[in-house]
Amino acid sequence: MRRIAAGLATAFVLLLAGCAPPPTSSATPSTATPHSSPTASPPPLSLHSLESAYEDVIADVLPSIVQITTKVGLGSGIVLDTAGHIITNAHVVGQATKMEVTLATGGPPRSARLVRSFNAGDLAVIKVDNPDGLRPARFGDSAKLRVGQIVLAMGNPLGLSGSVTNGIVSALGRTVSEPQEAGSPGATIAGAIQTSAAINPGNSGGALVDLSGSVIGIPTLAATDPELGGGAAPGIGFAIPSNTARDIATQIVKYGKVTNSHRAALGIQGSTVISADGQSIGVGVIRVEPGSGAEKAGIRAGDVIVSINGKNTPTMASLAEALATLRPGDQAKVGVQHSDGTTTTVAVTLSQLRTD
Repeated sequence: MRRIAAGLATAFVLLLAGCAPPPTSSATPSTATPHSSPTASPPPLSLHSLESAYEDVIADVLPSIVQITTKVGLGSGIVLDTAGHIITNAHVVGQATKMEVTLATGGPPRSARLVRSFNAGDLAVIKVDNPDGLRPARFGDSAKLRVGQIVLAMGNPLGLSGSVTNGIVSALGRTVSEPQEAGSPGATIAGAIQTSAAINPGNSGGALVDLSGSVIGIPTLAATDPELGGGAAPGIGFAIPSNTARDIATQIVKYGKVTNSHRAALGIQGSTVISADGQSIGVGVIRVEPGSGAEKAGIRAGDVIVSINGKNTPTMASLAEALATLRPGDQAKVGVQHSDGTTTTVAVTLSQLRTD
């Protein structure tokens, strides 16, 4: 699990909202009753029924959740197929190319190897040498999620194998950035699912599951609260949508790499520029990729990117978040501060984020 500052949570852009279809009524008016009667609401689940639903989902999905152990830490993963492929977070794998996998149902650790990491999206696929007995999980359609749905987070928090927490889908379409630090790719996740289900260290790469037993997200990071000394902010966690995770994993399994990131890029390499008074003021361009939209728009090494479509981009993280809301082929208005102190706005046709 990675953490982000809670103070940033209120600034996240809501990119997508889920909603249920409006109810319909099949009642037909009669001469005795001039107005249609409203359709009766289904009775609420009893406590026993809800408890039984939890038990059924856990029994069905937990055998598909594994613990991944490297030399520097541990996390969780989800079985993709009977061939032994497992999806997890890139930060769970880190720099490791070999790791051990332990099933939630027990048994000795199994050797596994890295197939490929996609650091920009904090996803990775590993493959177990011995796939005997692996049970693939069933993935649901995260595009159909609704705020308020009950979900369960399954994984190995703090090494406690096969742990389950519950909550709801709190919001949809969040754009969140991980801190860039040792062992973390500093990824920006677009369209993240916000959940109140507890996500703790070791949950990363596990499963966020709905009550039908379908995986609808990959728990990845939690917000932190400065007032709690940087501890996790209760009830604010984020998961990568299952549609995104499954698409990236399928590409890795089929091609050995990600061939289509579906993510926009300016075509530069850069770093955050700090002013004399210690404030972040933009992204300094270190290198411009030949043939990129940035090069064609006249952006050069030494320039500073200060905004995208009118939104200030004082840091690399803010630039990545702005780009995460756009698509390859979109045209963006980019504010550029040049080395002579002048500032211009140029139109850049965005390319696809490179994955190599």
